[in-house]
Amino acid sequence: MKQVNMHEAKSQLSKLGEMAWNGEKIVIAKAGKPYLDLVPHKHERTERKPGRLKGQIEMAPDFDATPRDVIDSFEAG
Repeated sequence: MKQVNMHEAKSQLSKLGEMAWNGEKIVIAKAGKPYLDLVPHKHERTERKPGRLKGQIEMAPDFDATPRDVIDSFEAG
């Protein structure tokens, strides 16, 4: 973690921005106390599109059938 004062942050913003983009945590201090975190911008997530995996997933015809041995164990127990 790198902490810099407000004046230093103003004069070295490009350098600090690169450091934040590369994963370093940058804290900007005001009067010696942490004031701001400098973090890289994350692009907005794209809207989900239902059905994009259509035809790629197969489900067994009996996927929801309970096996006989499971039924028997519940009846016995």
